[in-house]
Amino acid sequence: MEWRIPLFKIYWDKDDIAAVNKTIRRGMNWAIGPEVTEFEDKLADYLKIKYCLTFNSGTSALHAILLAYGIGPGDEVIVPSFTFIATANAVLFVGARPVFADIEEKTCGLDPADVERKITPKTRAIIPVHVAGSPCLIKELKDVARRHNVTLIEDAAEALGAKVGETKVGALGDAAILSFCQNKTITTGEGGAVVTNSEEIFNKLKLIRSHGRLEEKGANYFSTDKYMDYVALGYNFRMSNITAALGAAQLKKLDKIIEMRRGRARLYDSMLSKLENIITPQIPPGFYHVYQMYNIMVPDKLRDGLMQHLTENGIMSKVNFYPVHKTHFYKNELKYNVSLPVTEKVSDQVITLPMHPKISRKEINDITGCISDYLLKTK
Repeated sequence: MEWRIPLFKIYWDKDDIAAVNKTIRRGMNWAIGPEVTEFEDKLADYLKIKYCLTFNSGTSALHAILLAYGIGPGDEVIVPSFTFIATANAVLFVGARPVFADIEEKTCGLDPADVERKITPKTRAIIPVHVAGSPCLIKELKDVARRHNVTLIEDAAEALGAKVGETKVGALGDAAILSFCQNKTITTGEGGAVVTNSEEIFNKLKLIRSHGRLEEKGANYFSTDKYMDYVALGYNFRMSNITAALGAAQLKKLDKIIEMRRGRARLYDSMLSKLENIITPQIPPGFYHVYQMYNIMVPDKLRDGLMQHLTENGIMSKVNFYPVHKTHFYKNELKYNVSLPVTEKVSDQVITLPMHPKISRKEINDITGCISDYLLKTK
């Protein structure tokens, strides 16, 4: 379907084109090269973290960090069900078992109290998700992880640039993953990264990312005639140099993009807060939301009808997210049968509305007007 107002558009400029063009025209180092190192260094600097390693997707990054921590068969990892399915699937990739904990309603992130209830002697890690660009209750979750001596891996795929106080998400756990898929705050089309302050984990990730190959600093497989030994089992999870060039160019304007998104969110807030039966994002004090998505809550008896009304007017909306534990695979194949009342309530009420840095006031007026019309009709 050709949407009159799509859910998102990618923000790009001539600097993105120039960066990719320069890398292509070099005629060398399309797979591995200096732009990868540049992007990694700038991401680490932005987040004030010692180490960053890029990957070909956020899913690969999550798979790799679980391997780096030695998580595998017999282990449990606590995850939310209100997330993109990769958060849970990555645990299955390494042979461990995802254990679903419920969320709390303000940030739609993991509920620290329910996480604590779900910890067992088999629990090796907790993976909280910063949903839609809002930090979750990460400090409380960090306290839970410390009390039980388990690893805290932030899934910050949707929240690059978000903060709790002055600390950016991604810098609060033992490690974090990022995503640069096309709908994220900055994008490389596909891509991801892991950030960590652990040199040991960083070195393991380098082996996992590139076939278990031991590479000397400043050298890579394509730039040397020396033999590089293979010392572990690894994958081809690398981000290409062309992709990294785009990422470095996008990163330069991240703060500008975030401010544009926050400005659009304020417009939505001002218009939607006047309407009955609409709950706009609720931001705890000291939390800095980057609005990778703009989610509203609508009573479940109105939600599907409102989405259909938006569709009929050429406006795309989406449910982010349907619960992972209720998908066919988890429910019927893996036989999950868990009670997550808040997750299911939020999932029945949430609507993701169009959001991107250049969405216009007129488009937001059209969207909110369409919502208002529907609510009037159903009174």
